[in-house]
Amino acid sequence: MKSVYPYLLGLLLLFTPFAVSCQQTWDSFIRDFQDAYEERNIARLSMVYQDNLKAIPDLDELGKQERFCKRSWKQLESFNRDDLSPQSQLEYDLLTYQLALFKERLNLEKEWATHRPDSIHTGGLIHNPLGKEIYALSLKRWLDAEVHPDSLFQFGLKEVERIKANMKKIQLDSGKDSLEFAAFLEAKSFYYQDIASTQKALEEFAASIQDLMPTYFPDVAATPPLKIEEGGDGRLAQVPGYYRNNTFFYNFFDTPFNKRQVGWLYMHEGVPGHHYEINHRSLVQMSPLQYLFYSRGYSEGWAAYIEDLALEIGAYRDIYDEYGKWEWDIIRSVRVPLDIGINYYGWSDEECMAFWRKHIQGIDDIARREIARMKRWPCQVITYKYGTRKILDWKKEWEKREDFSLLAFHTNLLARGPLPFTLLEDIMLNNAYAVQK
Repeated sequence: MKSVYPYLLGLLLLFTPFAVSCQQTWDSFIRDFQDAYEERNIARLSMVYQDNLKAIPDLDELGKQERFCKRSWKQLESFNRDDLSPQSQLEYDLLTYQLALFKERLNLEKEWATHRPDSIHTGGLIHNPLGKEIYALSLKRWLDAEVHPDSLFQFGLKEVERIKANMKKIQLDSGKDSLEFAAFLEAKSFYYQDIASTQKALEEFAASIQDLMPTYFPDVAATPPLKIEEGGDGRLAQVPGYYRNNTFFYNFFDTPFNKRQVGWLYMHEGVPGHHYEINHRSLVQMSPLQYLFYSRGYSEGWAAYIEDLALEIGAYRDIYDEYGKWEWDIIRSVRVPLDIGINYYGWSDEECMAFWRKHIQGIDDIARREIARMKRWPCQVITYKYGTRKILDWKKEWEKREDFSLLAFHTNLLARGPLPFTLLEDIMLNNAYAVQK
């Protein structure tokens, strides 16, 4: 009997070059797509809606973009997805996702360019032609292609009630009635009166959770040191803190610093929040397409999720640290229906304030600031709550596994870097793009 090995070797030699050739052709296609996309000088999504509307080109340029989109679709469809490596399959799906949004955007922008108004209304996106349609598309670009304003509005209402219930529980656990509790929260003992005390409190909180982090998060040791400094950017004076260039800035502008902000704010901005997640990306094999089509909801969703996780891992020191987390969460939750009310349903300022006061009392100055922000930056405020909810939903599914661990969950969640939530969900629930062993 003749040996089958020469036959098998022949098959291997026959198909291996094809697979290699297919992969090389795909890699070349991605490089060419990236170069062509950047040559078209297509405007990136801006937080400011007026900038996005001003950036819509004329019909001639939109026609060129449309031909580029159709050509890219045709080239994409020439590949057999199953012949690609897991990483390239991810690129295939990401490009499919983005080209679909690209096509939807072009259809709207062609209509805008055909009937371009003489000026752009600065009082809110809804007051411009196609305002509702552009807002609905913007939500998809900020969050996920599957979202719709109506369902997100209902999600926001449910979150408002959930957060209020958590706050009420802490008030009852304190043993104080609602009036006593409100007065207690305003006591001077809840506020740092100087920068030195605030700096010390944040540093001590960071130190108190440092040893916990490797238990729950991968590669914490690879995270560069985080600096903690007083903020000096007056444009951001209205927020309690922010993160830039490996530095967590807390704001102390002649106003005492609320002690209840220390825990959740550090968790959000520091480790394992923004500082950790952003630096972790350097350890991830990210496609060039992920830089070209950055998924804006991912980072804020992660950082806001960390505030919730802090409850589970015992990072908060007492119920008042937890209450501080809910105090800011109720603002984020109320902003979800408000953003949609302003930019999709066309709410007036009076309707916005009435909705705010129904759920949050005593901080109308923050309400006015947030309403102005949502008029100027539609969709952005929803990323925190939407991203948190998606991650918590995936975590709930993972918890059903016998071998569940937070470390494994976070390792998988961070393994591919920022992606649309649709693709992340496939990774987290269906083990998509994993290398088969």
